[in-house]
This record gives sequence, structure tokens and C-alpha cells, in this order.
Amino acid sequence: MKPDFLNHQAQTSPHPLAMEISHANGSYIYDANNKAYLDFVAGVSACPLGHQHPKVNSAIKDQLDKYSHVMVYGEYIQKPAVELTKLLAKHLPTSLQSTYLTNSGTEAIEGALKLAKRATGRSEIIAANHAYHGNTMGALSVMGYEDRKQAFRPLLPDVKFIEFNNEDDLSKITTKTACVILETIQGGAGFIEPKNNYLEKVRKQCDAVGALLILDEIQPGIGRTGKLFGFEHYNCIPDILVTGKGLGGGMPIGAFTASLELMNLLQDNPKLGHITTFGGHPVIAASALATLTEITKSNLIEQTLKKEQLFRKLLVHPLIKEIRGRGLMLAIITPSADITNALILKCQDAGLILFWLLFESKAVRITPPLTISNAEIKEGCSKILKILDEIKST
Repeated sequence: MKPDFLNHQAQTSPHPLAMEISHANGSYIYDANNKAYLDFVAGVSACPLGHQHPKVNSAIKDQLDKYSHVMVYGEYIQKPAVELTKLLAKHLPTSLQSTYLTNSGTEAIEGALKLAKRATGRSEIIAANHAYHGNTMGALSVMGYEDRKQAFRPLLPDVKFIEFNNEDDLSKITTKTACVILETIQGGAGFIEPKNNYLEKVRKQCDAVGALLILDEIQPGIGRTGKLFGFEHYNCIPDILVTGKGLGGGMPIGAFTASLELMNLLQDNPKLGHITTFGGHPVIAASALATLTEITKSNLIEQTLKKEQLFRKLLVHPLIKEIRGRGLMLAIITPSADITNALILKCQDAGLILFWLLFESKAVRITPPLTISNAEIKEGCSKILKILDEIKST
């Protein structure tokens, strides 16, 4: 299938990994030759319960037997979407009670930016250097990486950038600012955590000038960091929370959540302030509901922090300079991009899936399913260490 894949399915890079997939189950993906690959990536954090989780599959099949798409978003009462948004509200602060469901994280970012402008009547948006929020035009405008943006300009006007964790930059948040948008933990930049109560200080400055705070939890949300939402680690509640990836349990989804008062602004002046055909799709909402239910009712979140410690204990090597991140959102930092590339590619040959981060060329992504076992962690880490030994000896 490779020629057809390259000729007919549009590509995102000159050199895709091009592994032909046969099936997947649990923590493993299998190629067309039935070779097993231990998955330390989980669809780039999108499969928190692994592959083919029986409760997720059952929810999808049950909903398919009832109905699929019946009406554009928000017009009909559809149980999976209502139950999903209700469950999110149950596990969020009282200021975050109304959720708009979308098809992807980047679409949720677009909705959040629109809502902030509508609520404040201001146009200025402040984002962070080395931020990644998606690739649609609004999300691209708040990406803090010019090399990925320059070919698509002009983008949204009135976007300014601050340095993540730089408190001196907070004075740039003023009464002209509609919103500040930040990743709770910077992903593409190399899994950079906020330090010295940084997010609390951003929150305080936003409150002082009447700006809204948007936190992007598309990657760190849904249990990945050892809390259901990453902001719970940092004593900072956003005005608008954006989620995606893991929320869908392997199905495409995004969501932005705010107060009912804020979200109601999209109903009028103008009407249809944000619309979508397939957002809240009942089959996808059923998958997300099953995923969120399993994560919140099980001990997976608690186990995530213990599994982090096992990774940190095992992954000790002269070519591992640092392990960044929290929970099962981890990144190995090697001495060079060449070593990182070699490790990822050689591990795939050895039956272990690792991946890159967008902007930090020395980083190796480790974001396995939350359901990964200790034995599987040990298996994968053993392969990493063996291949690092091979690289070191060359």
C-alpha cells in the first residue's frame, strides 16, 4: 500500500514513518506482517485507555445501533453529548460548567479565541513563544514558532508573544488584552512546566486588567499528568478550558469549557456565534463519555504518578540528559537531534514506538496509554537503554 499512501493521501512531511497497520490492542500496535510494537506514544496522547478498550468499543457499537449524525450541533438533545458535558462539569470547578463540543482541539482553540473576543470586546491576544495550539488559521496565529507560520501570513492581527515562565513579561498583559492563551504544560517546546507559581501570577494579572485566561489542556488533560486536568497542579483556574486528544478515547474530539454566562454569549449578537455540523457527534461523544467515566472511576490517574516514577527510575543513561514532564507526559532529552532521531528510528525497528516533539529537536516523546502495565514499561525502557548503548558505542 505504500505507493498509494504516498501518491494519494496528502502527507505532512517528506519522510513519513509509513508503517502499514494491521490492528492494535491494549498497549500494542501490529503491522501488516503481524509484528508487535509496544506503543509509548498512544496516538500522540490521544488514546489514554490504549487500543480497542472494551468499554470504549462497546459504547461506540451501542450508539451506532441507535443513531449516528442526525442534526447540526446544538439543535437536538442527544444523550451522549449531554451526559459527556454533564460529567465534565461534575469534575470541574463551578466556574467551568458549560462545554462546547467540537471535532478537534484546534477547532476548540478557534472557538475559545472567538469567545474571548466576544466577551471582552477587545482584539489583542497574548500567547507564548514556542507555543503550539493547532494548525488552523487562528490557532496558527498564536503558535510561537515563526518558521512554521511565515509561509501562511498574513494571520490574525493583534497577537503578541510573551516568554513562558518569564514574570517580567506579564506587564504586557494590559487593558487592551482580550485573552492570554497558554498551554498548561508547553508541549511542542519540550514539555516545559510552569515554575514559581507562574500560572497563578498570570491569573492575577488577567484579573487585574479584565483579560480572560485560556488554558490549553489538549495534551495534559484527561488524567495524563496525574490529575484529571493539568491546571489542578498549579492552583490556577482558567476562564476558558480547552481539551481534546485523550478526551475522545481514540476518536476525534475537541471541547472548550467556560461559565454558562460566558458561553451564552455565542447564542446572540450575532446568533450562531460559533457553529459546527459534526461537533458533539453522538458516536464520538459516546466514546468520550466511556473514556472519561473509566478514567474518573478507576485508579488510573493515581497510578500515573507511580508509573512516572518507574520511568524515571529505569531511564538512567549517559545519553539521557534530562527527563521533563509530569505523569505520563514525559520527554527524554538527549545530547543532540541526531541521537534523538537515531533512538526513535532504531526503537521502531526493535518494536517500540517513540516519537518527536514539534520544536525541541533533542526531545523524545514518551506518552503511553495510562493503562500501560509496569511490565510493559520495563520492556520498553529496556529497549531504549539497549539502543542508547548501541548509539553510544558507535
